[in-house]
Amino acid sequence: MSRVWDVPVPENTRVRDVRVATESACATAGLDTRSTAAAALVATELATNLVKHAGGGRIVINLTGPSGTLADFAERVQITSLDHGPGIPDVAQALRDGYTTAASSLGAGLGTCRRLSDDFDLHSRPGQGTVAMARLGPSGAPGPSRPRAALAGPGTRVGGINAPLAHADHSGDAFSWARSGPRITLMLADGLGHGAKAAEASGAAVAELRRRADLPPAEILRHLHTALRHTRGAAVGVAQLDEGTMRLSFAGVGNIGARLSTDGQWRALVSHPGIVGAHFPASVPRHESAWRPDSLLILHSDGLPSRWVPPHDTRLLGHDPAVTAAVVLRDGSSAARPLRDDTAVAVLAPDLDGRP
Repeated sequence: MSRVWDVPVPENTRVRDVRVATESACATAGLDTRSTAAAALVATELATNLVKHAGGGRIVINLTGPSGTLADFAERVQITSLDHGPGIPDVAQALRDGYTTAASSLGAGLGTCRRLSDDFDLHSRPGQGTVAMARLGPSGAPGPSRPRAALAGPGTRVGGINAPLAHADHSGDAFSWARSGPRITLMLADGLGHGAKAAEASGAAVAELRRRADLPPAEILRHLHTALRHTRGAAVGVAQLDEGTMRLSFAGVGNIGARLSTDGQWRALVSHPGIVGAHFPASVPRHESAWRPDSLLILHSDGLPSRWVPPHDTRLLGHDPAVTAAVVLRDGSSAARPLRDDTAVAVLAPDLDGRP
């Protein structure tokens, strides 16, 4: 079930709420005392920055796996800060360890947040706002610099963000990935409706994916249909990259959006109408494409506005996929146009070291 902590931070009194939410997420993930203290400090600093430098924003906390698909899938706490503020004029300076511009700051600064985190990334554009993401796992868990030696290859990256409707405790959406040899499979599920019952459906899809990752996307969807029959059902999109052939396959049932960017051009991958677990189509079309070093795939639930515009910032390809997903989520909404459903965005991206 997709437990989410989504805390609006319009002013200082909500900073403590962010810290409490982070400690709760760490307890749910089973993090040790040292990792929990580090996560709480990072979250508090990010929330404080929202108030002092951005005029407010939100902190979204998800339980996710690592972005590197060659790492062990140890559950991590992902803390994402999103704002529509003025942006950071000099990101490199802001990321220096201990750098701060506020006299009342914790003195940690973004550089210290980066040092304390297993993964840390930040995207900022003047006049458009900032997204900062920190991911922390249990002490000693393999991070992106400690991949499993048994696996070789480009190590495709995945990441995402999941935000509930109206800051609820659970989101009916869920995303996850699984590896089977050279194939990495990314799935996004949107349980019908929202709240705990919808989360039960999407959670069942995540559990079944991990048992069926050796199958092609359309076959995975058929197994998901059986597994979800006792639930409300869900819309599901499944993307699978074969790192041996560098071919991407996609199949979807229901209202799951998919956009693929190659050579700077975006195109939509269409899902088939239906409901996994309730009304499954007789056949599911499969889309196949070549996967290039500049390719980027975005899956999203229908919580995003129907007319959302894919990002054209080429720098996003070099960011953690969770940051790219958060930029899409942030730019698809605003205070005047809030999201009207649970919303998940998941991203599949090439390995940084594998790009020319």
